[in-house]
Formats: sequence, C-alpha cells, structure tokens
Amino acid sequence: MPVEINNQTYYRTSETCMKTGISRATLFRWLKAGLLTKSYRDRRGWRLFTEDDLKEIEAEVNRVETQYTSL
Repeated sequence: MPVEINNQTYYRTSETCMKTGISRATLFRWLKAGLLTKSYRDRRGWRLFTEDDLKEIEAEVNRVETQYTSL
C-alpha cells in the first residue's frame, strides 16, 4: 500500500517492483549503478519511490539498445 507524506505518494520497494515488472535484485542493481539520481527513505531506512521514479524505471525497462554485429 502506497504511503502519503506531505501530499506526495511514495511506493515501497516491493510495490515498485510489482508495478514496473522487475525483480528486487534488478532494482537494487540499477540503484547501485546510479540509474536513479535521488533517493528517499522512511524513518526505518526503507527506500521509497515516487511516481516519477517509477516512470524512470519503466523507461529503463522499455529501453532498447542497438548493437551492430558483422555476419
């Protein structure tokens, strides 16, 4: 269930993974790689994600890389 703090909706890690269709391991790997530039945490130190963060993650999920290979 999302958390609302100061009229801003935040999603916990498990909710973020479910909404974006990625695993927890992938999310943490992308965080470590710097995919998301800002980070929010609750009083327990758990990560929180905004709608904008979810959009950034979804954009990465849907990103397509082009690679050229010789035949």
